[in-house]
Amino acid sequence: MAAPKRGRSASAQSKPGRSLALILIAIVALTGGMFASGHDTPRLGIDLAGGTSITLRAVPEKGQESAINKTNMDTAVDIMNRRVNGLGVSEAEVQTQGSRNIIVNIPKGTNSEEARQQVGTTAKLYFRPVLATEASAGAATANPSPSASSSASSSSSSSAKPKATGSSSSSATPTATATSQGRAASDALKADATSSASPSATPSANSSSAASAAATKLEAQYTALDCSKKAVQNTAGKDATAKEATVACGKVSGVWYKYLLGPAAVDGTDVKKAQAVYNTTTAAGWQVTMDFTGKGSDKFASITGELAKNTQPQNEFGIVLDGQVVSSPYVSSSITGGNAEISGSFTQEEAQSLANMLSYGALPLTFKEDSVTTVTAALGGEQLHAGLIAGAIGLALVVIYLLIFYRGLSVIAIPSLLVSAILTYVIMALLGPGIGFALNLPAVCGAIVAIGITADSFIVFFERIRDEIREGRSLRPAVERAWPRARRTILVSDFVSFLAAAVLFIVTVGKVQGFAFTLGLTTVLDVVVVFLFTKPLMTILARRKFFSNGHKYSGLDPKALGAKPPLRRTRRPSAPVDPKEA
Repeated sequence: MAAPKRGRSASAQSKPGRSLALILIAIVALTGGMFASGHDTPRLGIDLAGGTSITLRAVPEKGQESAINKTNMDTAVDIMNRRVNGLGVSEAEVQTQGSRNIIVNIPKGTNSEEARQQVGTTAKLYFRPVLATEASAGAATANPSPSASSSASSSSSSSAKPKATGSSSSSATPTATATSQGRAASDALKADATSSASPSATPSANSSSAASAAATKLEAQYTALDCSKKAVQNTAGKDATAKEATVACGKVSGVWYKYLLGPAAVDGTDVKKAQAVYNTTTAAGWQVTMDFTGKGSDKFASITGELAKNTQPQNEFGIVLDGQVVSSPYVSSSITGGNAEISGSFTQEEAQSLANMLSYGALPLTFKEDSVTTVTAALGGEQLHAGLIAGAIGLALVVIYLLIFYRGLSVIAIPSLLVSAILTYVIMALLGPGIGFALNLPAVCGAIVAIGITADSFIVFFERIRDEIREGRSLRPAVERAWPRARRTILVSDFVSFLAAAVLFIVTVGKVQGFAFTLGLTTVLDVVVVFLFTKPLMTILARRKFFSNGHKYSGLDPKALGAKPPLRRTRRPSAPVDPKEA
């Protein structure tokens, strides 16, 4: 009889308690982390919690198939996420699925029609003159730079701003700090309001009075505006028309600023092309170049000429997307010729993001609505209840099967199933806030299927042990000889299952990915449990008389298994002696 291999594997088997302690420590640590994070239940998907799920498919414009790429898809996700959260929705999910699809999951309690209009349409992009700007209440006073960039310079001013210049101009130069403009802002606002209210050359007294009242009201809104509040950031001035002065918010280096903006001077549709370029001839680094249409060129030259006459921040124009200021560069002279550059200390990602917003008006791609699914909370609860019942029935059938056919060995298999279930639950609960994983109905189905996969690994191991006992070996050698063969089969089987889950996750779109993800996760956990719990526990129990002596209820009774006589080492007989030679 061949003895089990010595070395590292034999040493590990001599201390199975170490493996059991390791997995138990992992369970305690993960469970503690789950409760410490405050997320002690898995995050439920839209089909279980209720709400609206919108699937959008990117459709390439003629001759622009290459526009559907990861950068543009990520930009679209960011814009849509801002839009849907602007509706006051909490915990909404906007994520890419595959290379051409975006899934928007909106929890219950939201107007689905409004959400559908918000996420897939082209947003409003305007260039508005800045009348005043300052940090919101409670924020440290600093120079606002919504594009999160500034430029180094020898100027004596304390901070820097992105600068808009003609194509031949130099890099940005910082200017004075931005603060509330007081009476100057008020006068400018009233002038804009008067012009908007009365297109005639000589406004009437009534129109002037109405304009003055509107300006006073808007100035009061600006004074009261607090952009540090999340509910305000995406909604301030969002519904303002192009001809109206408005208020808006913008974020700079983690600090929110409020803006008082004049009527739109240039529309986003006036930008023909924008792109991020790296300027190697100067120290400007990453820049955003803009090419305007014919009408847009005239408008931009006019507004920059007017702005250049003022001091900061009234020589700035705000680039406003969906009511939020995404950048506010300043100008020092009229920019003519139909092209301009925005320079500052941009990173490549910041420059590309701003270029996409400018070039496409808002969304960098055109999207077609493929499907809209509405699930009520009651229906989701019924589905979850049905899924849990199905899982309980499946688990009960597996336990009954183990008790009938493997008897005493079920004291190993059932705890192994329990450990696998605990690990699956805890990890799912942690993945919710960690990576946004949501447990949907297909994911529940994947967990149910995993019960059979996990039980199959136990059965493979137990049958290998029984085969060794049928060959006439005692239990302890049978366990050590059976493990290498069972291990190989289990690894191959789980690898195939994991590969299938990975392929399914990559090629599918939508909720089917929940099934694939759960199947892959439980397959990996199956390997962990079998190696660190099932096998060490079997090694320990093989030393107990109940199992080692082959009790009839142990599931390893040699007589019931039809075992051969015990294998014994015998001495090889010597060759017979020829009598003649004797």
